[in-house]
Amino acid sequence: MPRRKASQTRHDPNPSTEATRNSPESATMFLDVQGVIKAFDPSSGDGVVIRDTDLSEFNLAPDALEGSLFRMLRQGQRVLFSLDSSGAATKLRFGSERDMDTPGA
Repeated sequence: MPRRKASQTRHDPNPSTEATRNSPESATMFLDVQGVIKAFDPSSGDGVVIRDTDLSEFNLAPDALEGSLFRMLRQGQRVLFSLDSSGAATKLRFGSERDMDTPGA
């Protein structure tokens, strides 16, 4: 088997893999998911968001609004979010940022 030169390293076809693996936020999956708020309780911060593509429901993570412009969510509000390692919705952002190739969009 020929030896590789130092400059010849394997290329990871998914550039986000290395960044995700070494990130302090590695518990968060960095896939953008688009959905709408089904319910939100501002006093407890509990809520549910429904994914547009398959109508799956996800509970909001306790840190879902941290670092976001949102302080309050209303039923039917369109959002983008990520899923954490436990499957909870986190890192909520405005849903009008870009079209996520959802049916009927």
